[in-house]
Amino acid sequence: MGKIIAGKTSEITPGKMIKINADGREILIANIGGNYFACDDSCTHAGASLSQGVLEGEIVTCGWHGAKFNCVNGKLDKFPAKIKDLKSYHTVIEADNVFVEF
Repeated sequence: MGKIIAGKTSEITPGKMIKINADGREILIANIGGNYFACDDSCTHAGASLSQGVLEGEIVTCGWHGAKFNCVNGKLDKFPAKIKDLKSYHTVIEADNVFVEF
């Protein structure tokens, strides 16, 4: 298993989301209450970038059609149709760095 640096903890403040490109994947990193979570950035409905959506608590809402996903575990929270969950990734904090493990 490898890991890649996602950013500095000081740059990903509580309530903030960023998108990184890692290992050919677009990944959303979210700071929720001082804890860092990572999941796929592309909505499984129509492929929109979730980092361009809205984060409320643990839930990110897609800006295109309103699909809601839990950033902690990647699970679909709410949408009129059944769509796939997001893949989630483990994060590790070392000093002031946020790493995503694959």
